[in-house]
Amino acid sequence: MKKFTCQDVTIQQKENGYTGFFSINQYTLNHGLYRGGQMTNLTRECFERGHAVGVLAYDPWQDSIIFLEQFRIGAYVHLMAEENNNHSDQHSPWLVEIIAGIVEQGESCEEVAHREAQEEAGVELLALEPIGNFYSSPGGSSESTQLYCGCVNSKGVEGIYGLAEEGEDILVQCVSYSDAVNLLTSGTLNNASTLISMQWLMLHHDEIQKKWQNNLDSTHKN
Repeated sequence: MKKFTCQDVTIQQKENGYTGFFSINQYTLNHGLYRGGQMTNLTRECFERGHAVGVLAYDPWQDSIIFLEQFRIGAYVHLMAEENNNHSDQHSPWLVEIIAGIVEQGESCEEVAHREAQEEAGVELLALEPIGNFYSSPGGSSESTQLYCGCVNSKGVEGIYGLAEEGEDILVQCVSYSDAVNLLTSGTLNNASTLISMQWLMLHHDEIQKKWQNNLDSTHKN
């Protein structure tokens, strides 16, 4: 079976539908078909918001995780559109998330991780372990997200953070690893970056905890 690449796609036309903080472009294209021949004049809209970085902040000494909680318009619109939604606390548009941010021009993913850790949670990342890169919603968006597990000292890390000029109002909380697993299994963690990061940590928990405990200066935990 043929392995298709970008060379098997021909853009016939690109039109800008909207440009603001994000952009929406409409593409008319041809592409190869597994059954042979070409798909012609296919029209698709693509939401283009750049690329993102997410960091699961893990303290190997306290065996704890830092989570953020903040309002998300997408969750709100979805919940309000649901039929018979009772608007209970279990259906809140304030989501429990990991540290995350958009990659600005000229920034590396590692630089974004360190910047967002300071802005959103007031913590220093002592080490970074790559988790992976994934497409957020490739059927209609070009965004990809690079995920990391970040080593932090979680002692005394709680409060309200975020940049007011960016409309951020972020509740920062520290929970034990076991409680974080319960949040996952109960369905409280319901966004892709947080789900993927927690599942990775569950697979690599003992390994990464020992690695950071053994390789980082013990003074970091105080």
